[in-house]
Formats: sequence, C-alpha cells, structure tokens
Amino acid sequence: MAKFLLIYRDPAVSAAPPSPEEMQACLSLWGEWFQKFATAIVDGGDGLKHNGRVLKADGIVTDGPYVEAKEIIGGFSVIQADDYDGAVAVARECPISKFGGPIEIREFAGYT
Repeated sequence: MAKFLLIYRDPAVSAAPPSPEEMQACLSLWGEWFQKFATAIVDGGDGLKHNGRVLKADGIVTDGPYVEAKEIIGGFSVIQADDYDGAVAVARECPISKFGGPIEIREFAGYT
C-alpha cells in the first residue's frame, strides 16, 4: 500500500463563522468519514491556522505563508491506498469536497 497526502485548500471564506449547529454537522461528517475509511486513514490530520512563518534558505524567518488566498492550505490528512484511483475514492467522500474545497492528492516518495 502506498501513502498519500490529502492537502485541503481553503474554500471561499464566508463572512460569518459557522453556527454551533453547523459546526456540529460538519464534525459529524468528519466522524463518519473517519469511521468509513478507518483502515485507509493513517493520520486524520488537522486544520491549519492562516498565519505561519517561512524559513528562507539564508536563515531569515518571515511572516507567512505568502500565497494567494485561493492557494492557502487549510488542512491535511494522510491515507493509504493501492494506487491513485483508490486514493481518489477516499478523497471523493472527504467532507472537504462537500464544502466546495479542492483536495490535492500527493503520493509519498517513500524515502523513509
């Protein structure tokens, strides 16, 4: 089995935060996805805050990330599958896809 990184791009940011009911519904979707693909999900991952730091090759640290808002990584998960088709099948049912966020699927190189 190969390991894949699912990279979640932030969907369009809404003006208002979700209500407690909306947040509970979202968490329920994630719980269902984790349960359905328990054997494939290696690390459920987490969401990422919008701020961060960038360590440049010269050792300078700056505020970041500095990418276009549409490219901000909102979170990740690590899964395992036989191939890309299997990884896409797991990603297709990920709750992020239900909220309009794209999912980038990348296979680990296996160096470690």
